[in-house]
Amino acid sequence: MHYLDNAATTLVPEEVIAAMAETLRHHSGNPSSQYPYGQDGKAVAEKGRETIARALGCPKERLFFTSCGTESDVWAIRGAVWHGRHRGKHIVTTAVEHSAVLESCRWLESEGYQVTYLKPDSTGMISARQVLDAVRADTVLVSMMLVNNETGCVFPVAETARLLREAGSAALLHCDAVQGFLKVPCDPAGWGVDLMSLSGHKLGGPKGIGALYISPGLRNFRPLLPGGGQEMGLRSGTEATAQIAGFAKAVELRMENYDEKLRHMADMKALCREKLLTIPGMVTVGGGTAPHILAMSLPGYPSGNIVSDLGSRGICISAGSACHKGKSSHVVSALGLPKRTAAGVIRISFAPETSPEDIQALYEALRSHQAERCGML
Repeated sequence: MHYLDNAATTLVPEEVIAAMAETLRHHSGNPSSQYPYGQDGKAVAEKGRETIARALGCPKERLFFTSCGTESDVWAIRGAVWHGRHRGKHIVTTAVEHSAVLESCRWLESEGYQVTYLKPDSTGMISARQVLDAVRADTVLVSMMLVNNETGCVFPVAETARLLREAGSAALLHCDAVQGFLKVPCDPAGWGVDLMSLSGHKLGGPKGIGALYISPGLRNFRPLLPGGGQEMGLRSGTEATAQIAGFAKAVELRMENYDEKLRHMADMKALCREKLLTIPGMVTVGGGTAPHILAMSLPGYPSGNIVSDLGSRGICISAGSACHKGKSSHVVSALGLPKRTAAGVIRISFAPETSPEDIQALYEALRSHQAERCGML
């Protein structure tokens, strides 16, 4: 198999599996229990929190575990508007956010909120000035992703935070960093971001674990789940210690030779773009600079057919976000591409394990797909 869909999920290293198995075998007591076996589980969770917080550059007390990135996004958005409920009912976000953010905003629109959806330019970019120009006196939340999951565009979150502060806006800033964490610079505390969402399975961790950074200034942030008071009273429910251990081990592994891993992904992306552009008709989509995501299009060849055909050959890519489940992408629609180009968009995404052999296999399969379809015309 040639796996090139790392923006959908990543393969889990053996070291992560081993860390989870160790926790399940020897530290599976309830972390809320007072006897040593339970406290061993608590120690696993707290060590994991410290590891991930250190990589994020924030105090461990400001990192709260969730079940996934979607839960982190929804909690951040619902909590932020509750926090600003006495100031207004206006939200600013982008038209190319993950569905977890967009569906949360649509949900809030049904409750009387007004939402401004900022459209990207033809390269897929949103500017900080666009955001600031959309902010009003009654804006309570700005939600802006760090890396777009389909184009790889890196959004100016740090600059947006600075402009909001300089303008004296009381709006909270939420950043969905699910695709950005440990792939591009990510510093919520240093940037002045109020809320930042993470997910374990985008960087070699297991599915079923995410996290939310909540800035120290939000000490009365609304709890997600009432109950036994876990996660410092903000998200009740027995801690998923094995998943936390796996998330932390994945972060540890990504941090080893970190710069080298980023360079390798960027090199694989550049090689892939160069190779695929030799295929007649192939074009690059968007101006994404993240090292792990490349969007391209083969106009006239529907992306769904390409993905299915390549999958049957053991090559895994996607036609956009896995969360679309075959539906047309709102991200691609927002770019205003010609119809034939939009219909042929594919996403290739890379990991530190991606090899030139994976790229060559993709290239040969796409050439074969094109030749076979031309023969049918």
